[in-house]
This record gives sequence, structure tokens and C-alpha cells, in this order.
Amino acid sequence: MDSIPHHEMESSATNLQTTTTTALLSVSSSSSTSPSSSTSSRYENQKRRDWNTFGQYLKNHRPPLALSRCSGAHVLEFLRYLDQFGKTKVHTPICHFYGHPNPPAPCPCPLRQAWGSLDALIGRLRAAFEENGGKPEANPFGARAVRLYLREVRDLQSKARGISYEKKKRKRPPPQQQQIPLLPPAPGAS
Repeated sequence: MDSIPHHEMESSATNLQTTTTTALLSVSSSSSTSPSSSTSSRYENQKRRDWNTFGQYLKNHRPPLALSRCSGAHVLEFLRYLDQFGKTKVHTPICHFYGHPNPPAPCPCPLRQAWGSLDALIGRLRAAFEENGGKPEANPFGARAVRLYLREVRDLQSKARGISYEKKKRKRPPPQQQQIPLLPPAPGAS
């Protein structure tokens, strides 16, 4: 197995961290721009930034990884990597505030990416993969392992933060009452 000099690994990690941090910070700055200032939608812009960030992650991966060789395991690696930039406090089971959505005091529990953010990110990357020529059946963002990981993160954060993520029920339009035509009285009826 080839060993990579320590200074190259640090440089690569620093470049990736800078790129990812820049991409993640651009999310907050994009909300302050007016919608009329760009021709594409906010969603499209975010999808493009996310796609570029994932591409940079693959380039900086050791060894560098081609998109065609990317699997659900690499996507999970990327999601775990992003946790270091998270802003959501996720209490551990031994924390006094485990299960409390608004703890009254600080605690040493780690900050993570929020489940909703990860779920939205995977949705955008899944769409971007197919828009960039990927086949739907080979989409690593739709892999079963990724879906299971997201479910696990949702459940863990739900318990740790005391917030339930219940599936929203669709509002169905009220059933239309059929108009029953009035029939003329039968002959001979009075």
C-alpha cells in the first residue's frame, strides 16, 4: 500500500475543508440575494453548488475517485465528513438534556448536520447526478444504504432532541358530491 506524505494529506484535507466550508457558507449568503438577480432558481443554484462540492470531495479523496466508481458507501463517507460543519446539537444518551428540544444550559454534546439538511442535500445530489448523465439505476445517492443512514440519523436526532419527525399527511381535496339529476316523476305517479 502506498503511503501518502503527511503534509500532502494535510494540504488535501485543508483544501477540501475550505471548499466545503465555502460551499456550505454560500447557502446562508444565497438567502440574502434577491430572486431577480439571477435567472436560475435558488434550488438550481444550490444543486449546482452541492454538485460541485461533491465533485471536489471526490477529487480530494485518497485515492482520487471517479464519479463512475462512486458508490453509496462513498456518499455515506461524504455525509459523515459534512457532520464536522454541522450546527445542530445532538445530545448523547448520557447527557442530562437528552430528549429535550430546548436545553436550559450548554452541554458538551457534538454538533451535527441536521437530518432535514442531509435529506434535502441528498435529494439535490440525486437529481444532479441524473442531470449530469448518470443512469438512475446507478445513482449512488439513491442507494439503499444512504436511505437507511438518513432514516437512522432522523430517528437518532428525533430521540436526542425530543423532536418527532412525523410524515406530513397530504391534504386531499374534499370529495366532490355527485349531482344526482332529478328525474321527472314516473307516469301515473301522483
